[in-house]
Amino acid sequence: MRTIELRGKSVVLIDQTRLPHELKLVRCKSADEIVRAIKTMRIRGAPALGVAAAMALAITALRSRARNRETLLRELERAANKIRLTRPTAINPFVSLERVLSLAHATSGDAKGVRKAIVNEARRIADEDVETNRRIGKHGASLLTDGSVVLTHCNTGALACVDYGTALGVIRAAQDQGKKISVLATETRPLLQGARLTAWELMRDDIPVTLITDNMVGYCLSKKLVDAVIVGADRILSDGHLINKIGTYVLAVLAKHHSIPFYSVAPTSTFDLNSKVEDEVIEERKAEEVTTIGGRRIAPRGVPVLNPAFDITPPKLVSAFVTEKGIIWPPFEKNIRETIGDRQHFQNMIIGVLSASKNSKNNFTGCN
Repeated sequence: MRTIELRGKSVVLIDQTRLPHELKLVRCKSADEIVRAIKTMRIRGAPALGVAAAMALAITALRSRARNRETLLRELERAANKIRLTRPTAINPFVSLERVLSLAHATSGDAKGVRKAIVNEARRIADEDVETNRRIGKHGASLLTDGSVVLTHCNTGALACVDYGTALGVIRAAQDQGKKISVLATETRPLLQGARLTAWELMRDDIPVTLITDNMVGYCLSKKLVDAVIVGADRILSDGHLINKIGTYVLAVLAKHHSIPFYSVAPTSTFDLNSKVEDEVIEERKAEEVTTIGGRRIAPRGVPVLNPAFDITPPKLVSAFVTEKGIIWPPFEKNIRETIGDRQHFQNMIIGVLSASKNSKNNFTGCN
């Protein structure tokens, strides 16, 4: 199941707002339409958004009437700026934009040559995502044994990527190895990605799943109903601080208290080796996500709402990070840099993104 694909001069993606009731595809014909798809939750998940960012530049190039290289590059930069303003927290879109734009500026020749290079790079990023997730899955499956019960949070499956998934990819890989794995999935308020998306994906793959409310986590861990907690990531800092879906920090604290391993699963593109935890901008989302469910109001009108999309889990609560390059164990400060390698060339881009995020944080409507 491919969540997002480049078809002709359009990007076709699964409308995740229709799930689990309807599997519907949406066709985006411009970067502006991809921006709207991100803002309206039709596509979400850090790896998927990274691919969406690359494909936004690809269709900008394909539909451009620019006759010279310089005009095309200006159009690409404008499209990239629109994508950058959809969300501040997940790093994957920024990495993809930098990768594609760097290639575009480095490609010599006319607009036609630049256009071809961009399209090929966007397709390559999408294909790499699938292969990366499969490698992640194989590494992570070694952490699970036959009969393991895994607690997961939010959605980290194919819907959050191009295909296969990160944390759910580990579960899929373990199943492919013949291990019998069952899952406890949190509903993941306020947008219910666990109830709507994770449960749908796992049932579709015949992987046993039991849905629980978010406030049942302590009960399940205290009763030793869980062998491991496995979550995804939207950004991981060089010292091991984990930025992920709101509620992740609570899970990590409870897992530590009950001596249950807590793993974060993500591609190396999710690691930010330059930012500090005090620099991180956490999205504040609209109040209606909390005051309504399925469009129906559940809270009194006018009540103040706090709705951060993410929280930050300190490294001392994380047992290990699972990547396509292997499992990263503590001490994270040393082992993350040794595993990921130096990405110093992203430093200026990240600093610029953080500055833009701080200046526009009230306007962000990204999704997780």
